[in-house]
Amino acid sequence: MTISRHGFSEQIYSLGLALSIFGIGAALFLQLPAIVSVGTLGLGVLIVMGKVLYDAIQSLPSYTITSEKVIYGFTVVLTSLVLLFLIAPILVIIPLSFNAEPYFSYPMPGTSLQWYRDFFGNERWQSALWLSAKLALIVTILSTILGTLAALGLSRGNLPARSVILAILISPMIVPVIITAVAIYITYATLGGLGFQLLGTLAGLVLAHTVLATPFVVITVTSTLTGFDWSLARAAQSLGAPPLMTFRKVILPLILPGMVSGALFAFVTSFDEVVVALFIASPEQRTLPKQMFSGIREIISPTITAAATVLVLFSTLLLVGAEMLRRRSERLRGISQI
Repeated sequence: MTISRHGFSEQIYSLGLALSIFGIGAALFLQLPAIVSVGTLGLGVLIVMGKVLYDAIQSLPSYTITSEKVIYGFTVVLTSLVLLFLIAPILVIIPLSFNAEPYFSYPMPGTSLQWYRDFFGNERWQSALWLSAKLALIVTILSTILGTLAALGLSRGNLPARSVILAILISPMIVPVIITAVAIYITYATLGGLGFQLLGTLAGLVLAHTVLATPFVVITVTSTLTGFDWSLARAAQSLGAPPLMTFRKVILPLILPGMVSGALFAFVTSFDEVVVALFIASPEQRTLPKQMFSGIREIISPTITAAATVLVLFSTLLLVGAEMLRRRSERLRGISQI
């Protein structure tokens, strides 16, 4: 009995297909907990997106036609998917910070707080956290003062070359941070040759981070001053108030929400910055982001996930605070207009 070449090929194909199906089935069986977890997460995402889409459509006026509802719903779904894509890495990292084993994989064999104990109990991590907090606090104060003064000057309608000055002030937000870091390093190295040592010093880090953080204050305070009525300041001055009292009694209460929002953004910018610190900080100066970056290069430890989770929660609280201040400012403006 002979088997043709075509029949032999069909038997090989059938055997390969059967082995492939068996392998896929075994892999799915072994990964059943992960599949259940992913399925549950996917179901939760679908429920949340459905609720968001339903609320968005219900908020439309009653006279909205069907095509407008479809376009609006498609926009809401697309925006939600983009936000989910951006947030997905965070949603993956946070559970791994509670992993009982030093692995970056799912499913997790168990949960533990050992990486948080290592983060809050390790002197190296704590010194990095303290340096970042101290640096961010100093930078926030300096950038808030400088950014507010710049915004007050830019809000004057008779300022010559206003657009050029504004472009220069916000250029650190536009130029890639690696280019800014190289420029700052070259400047510090040149000043070091002249006797002004800034590389590897706290003053150098403060100045560099202030350059990066000040544009955020300029933008937020300038937007607050957009609808500011300067006749109020002139009225105070006509009544005999000196410039400092005019600013403290009239201008400051109205622009304070913008200043606080800008200060929060400046704090987050300095606290999370790593590229400039890699260029100009000394080996002994380890900010928290730099410590995390070094940990990834040297020893990959799950403590990094705990540090990242702490940073995410801290940044979220600051952004929530900024949003609450913005809404409070809008309410105060509404009351003042009544």
